[in-house]
Amino acid sequence: MNASDFCFCHIQPYGWAGPFWMKPEAFPLEGKDDFCHFLRMFPFLTPLIRWSALRFASGFTVLWMIAFGWMDLGACKSLHAAEQPNIILIFCDDLGYGDLGVYGHPTIRTPHLDRMAHEGMRLTDFYSAASVCTPSRAALMTGRYPVRSGMCSDRRRVLFPNSKGGLPSEERTMAETLKAEGYATAAVGKWHLGHLPEHLPTRHGFDHYFGIPYSNDMDLLPDSPRGAAKSLEPQVEWWNVPMMRDEAVVEQPAQQKTLTRRYTREALSFIETERKEPFFLYLAHSMPHVPLFTSKAFEERSLRGLYGDVIEEIDWSVGQILNALREKGLAENTLVFFTSDNGPWLTQGPAGGSAGLLHEGKGSTWEGGMREPALAWWPGKIPAGKVSSELACTLDLYPTFLAVAGGEAKQQPILDGYDMAPILFHRQASRRPHFAFYRGTRLFALRMGAYKAHFMTKSAYGSDPVVEHETPLVFHLQVDPSERFDLAKDRPELVQAFSNLKRHYLNEVIGPASQLEIKLP
Repeated sequence: MNASDFCFCHIQPYGWAGPFWMKPEAFPLEGKDDFCHFLRMFPFLTPLIRWSALRFASGFTVLWMIAFGWMDLGACKSLHAAEQPNIILIFCDDLGYGDLGVYGHPTIRTPHLDRMAHEGMRLTDFYSAASVCTPSRAALMTGRYPVRSGMCSDRRRVLFPNSKGGLPSEERTMAETLKAEGYATAAVGKWHLGHLPEHLPTRHGFDHYFGIPYSNDMDLLPDSPRGAAKSLEPQVEWWNVPMMRDEAVVEQPAQQKTLTRRYTREALSFIETERKEPFFLYLAHSMPHVPLFTSKAFEERSLRGLYGDVIEEIDWSVGQILNALREKGLAENTLVFFTSDNGPWLTQGPAGGSAGLLHEGKGSTWEGGMREPALAWWPGKIPAGKVSSELACTLDLYPTFLAVAGGEAKQQPILDGYDMAPILFHRQASRRPHFAFYRGTRLFALRMGAYKAHFMTKSAYGSDPVVEHETPLVFHLQVDPSERFDLAKDRPELVQAFSNLKRHYLNEVIGPASQLEIKLP
């Protein structure tokens, strides 16, 4: 899909009036005059004549209006900008596959997300590119497996307040690429790709930033409770996490009870300010990562307790965003995508979410650790009420956003993502042939079609060692999403195919030293 497919213009000189889509079908050449008879004799000329007439008319109209002072050069820029859709990416933290009503949760109410799925597309086989925060977000921003950028480690799984490293400057983010295409850009919420000035969102293509630079459970004060107590009944004053605007700390400790509300308000303000030009908004909620906090309006609303309250406030936030787009007439020119960075943090007990039927959660390469809820919404472009089981992942959002913006991947190293246009707009098969499950720098598993092979396994969080499988475990995910029934003995051809694919990844996906292991003095 190209941006020109949606170009719109009013043609008024010489009696032509009204809107015409810039497609050959916009000019029906029918009638009983001699000219139409001629065209029926030579039908191959019709598309050429339609195209030529339309191009001449639209071009002449713009020049004519400029000449007579009816349109200035700034308006011409706006005409070009109208071809590019707005893009909003809503990203949760530790949201489980089974945490939303539309994904089967029996008690957490998510009417706005349910409506988003009804009006758009729900993806059932969508993955994050890592099972923990930092590498997952690095992959999202760059369209590259985190091994390639050094944003993963086998020793420190994420960045911490004492980390010196961050997303390398040579990595080109989706924000930088979209900014080069004329987009206004803003990041709101959690970043977790480096908190030092050289690593902040404003150094990676975002015009504006408002949020917490890492996880909201970091900067735990020395005299605060440890263990499960800090998650079950958290108090704001136990953490000293900073709230930043651009590159300055504006609040410390951050008032976490109002995080979701303030992130939403900031997002709405950006939409209002930039609505006349194409914009890219990255809204990265800090929740439902522990510690869980919600505003007073959502306290004790959910049967699922505090965790459910938090999810229902996130649902409210999504509703605010979508309603604003509808009210401002932006809905039909805005692509909204909703997903999360990794699976639920099951070891947090009631403060953690649910993976539904999937095995394990955050931190693991089992399905529960990396398969995510994912919703795509664009009225008039994405078919309403559709459910897709095609293979896709967060790596694919970079090239997808760039494609709908009409841009090209310039000055970008190898991309691991695939344009999702066939899935979202054309009801076609995914372009993605396979997907790799990394834990740190090590390749643990691979998916190919409906099948998945585990070469290594380990629990999400625990002292158990990594188990290397000489013969990989093989599962048919369409009939066995819980990964219970190993097919390796019965399907030797699959074992061989996965072994060959593993060699490809080990040889082709390599990168620099880890950024996560660099500590401040």
